[in-house]
Amino acid sequence: MSQDLITIELEPREILGKSVKHLRTSGKTPAVIHNHGKDSIIVQGDSIAMLKVYRQAGKHHTIDVTTSGKTYTTLIKTAEFEPRKQQLTHIVFNAVSANQKVEAEIPIHPKYDEGNESSPAERSGLMVLSNLDQIKVESIPSKLPDVIYFNAEKLVEVGDHVMVSDLILPEGVEVKEDANQTIASVFEPSAVAAANDAAGGAAEEVEEEAAEATEDGEATEEAKTEEATTAKE
Repeated sequence: MSQDLITIELEPREILGKSVKHLRTSGKTPAVIHNHGKDSIIVQGDSIAMLKVYRQAGKHHTIDVTTSGKTYTTLIKTAEFEPRKQQLTHIVFNAVSANQKVEAEIPIHPKYDEGNESSPAERSGLMVLSNLDQIKVESIPSKLPDVIYFNAEKLVEVGDHVMVSDLILPEGVEVKEDANQTIASVFEPSAVAAANDAAGGAAEEVEEEAAEATEDGEATEEAKTEEATTAKE
């Protein structure tokens, strides 16, 4: 696990609803801190600094957020981006307690023997396809790892695979997903190419339609939180 301390200072935010678009054009990103069932804390911060923190922490590394003289240990719950430009538009932080277990999504990476940079299957010309690139786990914040590994040296022949149960878990970390779920599998390159050729055109159309639907119709966490805040006022 990483012990690197990630910090950011945010300022209180009074602008809510559709007016936040003016914040973004001025280089600010709106955010919310959910605080253990208490009233949410509405904040904003420098867009570049917030994007840097998101890239450093993801959804698995704690962040010390300071606002109005108080510091909250948090995890990022959601981070929203403008679909086409991929600009960060909103973050929801969850305040967490040091000794209380939390759930987080941890990236999954292959682990190779010393001197190797790929699995035995890939070294022999086969393909390894990943089904999962992150996993939900539970732990106290200080035990959350930055990465969880699996032994990729087990991937040798077509049909070989690794499952969630094969993950190398640090002490104090519990997986919250199906242990029999496949993480990665070995295939013949020709079989993968044939499947891609058969599905390529239709898949691209589905992806475009899904992106448009997300952009046009999906309610954001920001809107929900700010509607509740406005209702209280």
